[in-house]
This record gives sequence, structure tokens and C-alpha cells, in this order.
Amino acid sequence: MKYDIIVVGGGAAGFFSAINIAEKNPGKRICILEKSSKVLAKVKISGGGRCNFTHACYDPKELTKYYPRGNKELLGPFHRFASGDILEWFESRDVKFYVTDDGSIFPESDDSQTIIDLFIKEAKKYKIDVFTNQNIVAFDKKDMFEVKSEKKSYSCEKLVITTGSNKEIWSLLEGIGHNIVKPVPSLFTFKIKDKRIDELMGLVVENTTVSMLESKIPEQSGPLLITHWGMSGPSILKLSSFGARAMFEKSYQFKIKVNWLFSHDYDSVWEELQNLRDSNPKKKVINSNSFDIPNRLWKNLVSASDISEQKNWADLSKKQINNLASELTQGEFLVNGRFKFKEEFVTAGGVNLKEINFKRFESKVHKDLYMAGEVLDIDAVTGGFNFQNAWTGAWIISEAITE
Repeated sequence: MKYDIIVVGGGAAGFFSAINIAEKNPGKRICILEKSSKVLAKVKISGGGRCNFTHACYDPKELTKYYPRGNKELLGPFHRFASGDILEWFESRDVKFYVTDDGSIFPESDDSQTIIDLFIKEAKKYKIDVFTNQNIVAFDKKDMFEVKSEKKSYSCEKLVITTGSNKEIWSLLEGIGHNIVKPVPSLFTFKIKDKRIDELMGLVVENTTVSMLESKIPEQSGPLLITHWGMSGPSILKLSSFGARAMFEKSYQFKIKVNWLFSHDYDSVWEELQNLRDSNPKKKVINSNSFDIPNRLWKNLVSASDISEQKNWADLSKKQINNLASELTQGEFLVNGRFKFKEEFVTAGGVNLKEINFKRFESKVHKDLYMAGEVLDIDAVTGGFNFQNAWTGAWIISEAITE
């Protein structure tokens, strides 16, 4: 079957590129080839089924800081199409949205089906053929691109790849000359067994800072969630994203440092503890939580500092105050494995970014071959940023093909 443009991958980037190409190029024959039986499956489960489709960060330079890989390459593209632009795009198609306190943006319906229904409606409007159950087994480039699935063969003048983290497609791209940066997991939670967080499942500490010891990975801040297997929450997920490759190389056996008090350092907390000892000499330490952390965590950290439940402030030794200041601001925890974050799966790795012209999201190896989304070695922290990468790349591809 012959088409002008074939999009391989029926996810967010695939539909968005096909729809925008079709809108700008009336009369072009376009199809989407999807491996599974359902399109937009990742959109369906994203954000817990609510679809956090972008983030309220409107400065391109600031926006790039949420991408551990691809931040330099995305600066130019974000100046052309970023968060504000995708909001306008959806708004012009009557999709209302709202912004949460942390900047995440969801459809007003709180239902990812809103986005899915819109994309399917737009695809039908522009007569885009959508074929499911199309497992691609070969790419070839002669006068035209030849795309072969297990069922059919297709040909096209321009080929768009938006297959996300797909090892089979990466292998096929290697076969036609591209280099693939080895994919490793990103955005995961930490397996930690430690008495300081025992029996605290479900507890959230709103303001923490976490870092990976013996590494140059930048520290990350935000809420931290204690789970029955260890630690999760935004601060942990961000650290896992920026440290994805370093953590993989350590087989997920490493130490992290947790500051439960965010902006307070050891010295300032030590002084505060000294003041508490002076002002509350006869009060029990375990009942004197004056910090912005849950009482249950405070009691565990007091115990870990070798301070018994019966100890009054006046009874504390200098060593015990030092211990407690350390537990509050620089507690070390051993990570012994990882867990996938909910149903979402993001990888660090993909097509080498040096082989892509980011003014067009076009391959430097093959003219008229375009790629967008996580098929490239680009990934982001949680919060709608991976979707924004998909929208930006797909939109620029539509512009390049229109030229």
C-alpha cells in the first residue's frame, strides 16, 4: 500500500504528528501503523488515567531543566512550540484544562479519554488511515521507504517514527545506519529496608531533598512518599530520572542522603536542637517535634539517634544532639533495588541525538526520515514533560514536512 506519509507508532507523538501534517497538507495520503490492538495506550494510563499532558512551565530555558537527557537539543524546539502552544492547540479544539499547585496540567474532565477521543476524531476528520496489530519487521530505503509488517507491506515518501521505547524498532533503525544509546529504566521508586521508615507506609513528607552519594547527580527536592517497599514520591522519581544510568551501572545498589527538612542544613538544625534543650529541659524529646515532619517519622528518627522514649532534653549528650541533627538533615539509606512507577514506564536511551537535525526532527542519516518522542534518547522527570517532548517534536515534524 502506497502513502505519502507513514507514521509508525500510534501513541501521543504519532497521532499529533499525523493530525498536524494532515491539517497543513490537504490531500496527502497518511496512515498510522500501530503494533498493538489499541492506539494511544500510554495516553490512557498516564497520570493515573487523568493524563497530565503538559506542565505550566512557559520559559523554554527553564523547561529544558526537567530533561536529564535532551535538554540542550530541546532549547531551540521549545522556542518554537512549548507548553503554552499545546494549551492553545487543545483549547482551540474545546478541550478545557486546569493547573494543579505543582504545575501539572490535566483535562478538566480528569479523564485521559478526553484526549484520546479528540485525537481519534481529528484523525477521522483528516481521513488518516489507522491500522492496528501491525508489528513492523523491516525498514528499507530505495527510491521510497518500504515498511513491512507481519501482515502487509507499505511504501511512502516520508517516514515518521514515534514508537517510544521499542527495542524491535531500535534494532531496525540500527539496521539502516542509526546508533542507539543503550536503554535503561528511568522514573522508578527505591527499594529500601530500614527500621527508620518501618511501619510508615503511606506517610508523606512534603519538603525533602535527596541526593545519591558518591555521584555527581544533582540533588532533587520535593515531597517524599514512604511505601511498604521503600521510598517514592516526586523527589525520589526526579532523582531516579537524573541518575538513571549511574544507578543502572551500580545494579541499583547505592546509598542516598535524605534531608527531611528541605532548606534547613545540619548547622541550623543543630542550633535549633540546642535551643530546644535549653528551653524545654524537663520535656521528653519524643514528644517535642517542632519541625515540619510527621510525628511518627520524628519518633523513629529520635529512636535512631540512640535517644530513648524516657529521655528529657536536659539529659541529652552532645553526641545524641549531633546524631539527631544528622538524622534530620543527612540521613543515609541503602537502596537495594528498584520498582516500576505505577503503570508508567520511561527509559533513558534511544536514537543518538547527534544523528538528528533538531530544526526538523529529521534524521541526518536518511533524508525524509523523522523521529519524535521517546524513540530518541530524550526523557524527562514526571509531571507532563515527556508528553511535551512528544508534542514539540511532532509539531516541528509537521512543519518540516509542510516545507
